[in-house]
Amino acid sequence: MFLMLVGLLFRSKGQFSRFLGGLSWYYLKMDFTIRAATPEDCIDIFRMTRELSEYEKLSDQVKISLEDLKRNGFCQNPFYRCLIAEVPEEHKTKDGHVNVGYALFCYTYCTIKGKCVYLGDLYVMPEFRGKGIGKALMSSVAKVAKEQQCTNLQLSVLDWNTPSMDFYIAKGAQDLTKSEGWHSLRFHGAALDKLAEEAPKN
Repeated sequence: MFLMLVGLLFRSKGQFSRFLGGLSWYYLKMDFTIRAATPEDCIDIFRMTRELSEYEKLSDQVKISLEDLKRNGFCQNPFYRCLIAEVPEEHKTKDGHVNVGYALFCYTYCTIKGKCVYLGDLYVMPEFRGKGIGKALMSSVAKVAKEQQCTNLQLSVLDWNTPSMDFYIAKGAQDLTKSEGWHSLRFHGAALDKLAEEAPKN
């Protein structure tokens, strides 16, 4: 029933905030809950994005602010969706956190496969790993993808991040670099500016 509501809401001009304000999505296992993020969760999402970037050795590349995160995810046409893993108060961290993991994703389109979901971030705080939280987050994103009739759930993994690669492969992911020869490319900074400047003038 929940997924039917999500599907209807996603088709109504992306009013994800209305859904967030009125509903929760619960995935109960080993005393944790998976639910849709709300604007109030942004401070914890922001904290965990910093923890993830430190783990991935990318802290020096982080540019977005807490305000960016709020504005981009909880506007009329949000750029991303997010699910939160929450534990009960009795299991909160020593710093008082009950939000201990998140999955951040967005929609893309492929002219070969059709509608797709791109999983940008999947993170669980170290002390809560091995409890099924990461699997629950990823499976929950997959359920949203299926409800939206998406054909693929795609993500990127750093080549040295063997634990994450092994986790995804064990769940059935296909390494497209090996099987199809795809490489992930990026235009950033001056390269993006230069490319944009070369666009035809109207």
